[in-house]
Amino acid sequence: MDYKELWIQIIKDLDPIIKRTNILAWFNNTAIIDQTENEITVGLPLPMYLDWHQKHLKVNTLQVVKKMLPKIDCIKYVVDLALDRDEDPRGVKIIEIFPSKKRERKLPNKNEIKLPGGIVSKILNKRYQLSNFVIGNNNRLAHAACLSVASKPGVNYNPLFVYGGVGLGKTHLLQGLGNEVKKNYPNKIVVYLTSEDFTNEVVLAIQKRSTEKLREKYRKADLLIIDDIQFIANKDRTQEEFFHTFNALYQAGKQIVISSDRPPIELDILEDRLRSRFSMGMIADISEPDYETRLAILHTKLHYTGIILSNEVLEFIAYNIKGNVRELEGAMNQVVAVYDLENITPTIKSVTKILKNMIKNTENIGFIEDKKEMVYIKTFDDLIDIVCEYFNVPKSEVLGVSRIREYTLPRQVSMYLGKKKMKMALTRIAEKFSRDHTSVLHAVRKIEKELRNNRQIIRDVNAIKEEAGLM
Repeated sequence: MDYKELWIQIIKDLDPIIKRTNILAWFNNTAIIDQTENEITVGLPLPMYLDWHQKHLKVNTLQVVKKMLPKIDCIKYVVDLALDRDEDPRGVKIIEIFPSKKRERKLPNKNEIKLPGGIVSKILNKRYQLSNFVIGNNNRLAHAACLSVASKPGVNYNPLFVYGGVGLGKTHLLQGLGNEVKKNYPNKIVVYLTSEDFTNEVVLAIQKRSTEKLREKYRKADLLIIDDIQFIANKDRTQEEFFHTFNALYQAGKQIVISSDRPPIELDILEDRLRSRFSMGMIADISEPDYETRLAILHTKLHYTGIILSNEVLEFIAYNIKGNVRELEGAMNQVVAVYDLENITPTIKSVTKILKNMIKNTENIGFIEDKKEMVYIKTFDDLIDIVCEYFNVPKSEVLGVSRIREYTLPRQVSMYLGKKKMKMALTRIAEKFSRDHTSVLHAVRKIEKELRNNRQIIRDVNAIKEEAGLM
C-alpha cells in the first residue's frame, strides 16, 4: 500500500469519528509524505491547517493510524504549499473519497426543488451549517436554540422565532438548522421558504382555485422554515393561509421556525392572532457582532478562500467594519480580489484604501492600540524596516550573516528593491549588508527569477512596494 492509499484508508476510518464537515474542511489536499518505523509525516497545504490538526485532529488520527500500523506512535505535521496545487498528485481529494449523493430532481427554477407531496422548497445551501456558524455573544442564544430544535424537532422550542437586522446571519442559521435536521432525520420533510415564495404560492392557488390543496400540501412538512415573515404584511389572504398552516402543523407536533427583522411584539403590521402564535415558543435575537466575533468570522471566511493574511490585517478589518456580517464579508471579498487580481498580498495600507471606499465617514477608520498607517520611505533604511516588518523578522538578522531562508528572503528582497526601485549602486547596497557587490547582484537576479513564476513572491514584493510607495 503506497502513501496515498494508506492516507485515504485512514481518512475513511476517521469518517465515523470526526464530523464529515471537518474532514471536508481540513483533510482536502493533505497527504502522507514520509514514514519511518515509528512516525508518519503528514503534509498540509496551508499554514492555517497546522494549528487545527494539532489541537483538534491529531489524537483521533493517531488512534486510527495505530490500528493499522501498531508501531507508529507519533504524527509529525509539516506545511507543504505545493500540496495546494491541483496538479500535485500526492494530495487526496476528499470529494473523490466521499462523492456527493445524487441530488433530488430540480424544477426549472434552479433555486427550488420538489419534495414529496408536491411541496416546493428552496434548495438549502450546503455551505450553511450550524457547525460553521461563528458563535459570539450576539447570537449565542439563537444558535443554541437551533441546535436544540435540530436534535428534537417539534419537541423543543416550537415555534422558534429568530429576529435581527439585515445581514447578521439569520439565513445562515435557519438553513443550517434545516441541513442539520436533514442529517439527523433523513426521512423528515424539511421545507425552507421565504415569505415571498409562500405569497406567490397563495396567489397561484387563488388563481387556480386550489387553496385547499395548498393547505394540505404544506401540512405534510415535518419542519417548515419561513424566512423574513414581515413581508406578508398587508397581504390578508397570505396571512390567513399561513395562520391555518401554522395551526395545523403545530397541532400535529411539527416544527415551525420563523425569522423576521424585529420581535413579534413589534410586528404590528401583522394580524394579532399571528403575532400571538409567534410568541408561543422560543424568541431569540441576533444583534451586531462585537469585535472578537467579527475577527472570528474573518478567520472562518479566510479558511475557505485558501489565502493567507496576517493577523494584523484581519484585526484591522474587524476593528473598522462594525456593521453587519455582509459588510464584513464584502470587505473580505474585496481584499481577496486584490490578492487574486492584482497579485498583492494585502497590508494595512492597501486595506485602508479598500475600507475608505466602504465607510462613509473615513475619519472613523482607526487602528488598534498603537498601530499606525505606514508612510512612504525616505531612505534605504526605511525600506529595510518595512521589509522586516512585513516578513516579521528582526532587522539585525536580515543585516547579519544567517543563511536561514526566513532571513535570506527579506535580505534578497531588500537588495532587489534597493537596486530596482531606489536605483542604488550595488556597492552602496553591499556596504549596508557588509557584503561584496557580487552577493547583491546574485540576490537581485534570484528575486528577478522568482518574480517570473512564484506567485507568492510576486504578491509579497508588490505588497512591500505598495507599503513603501514604490509602485
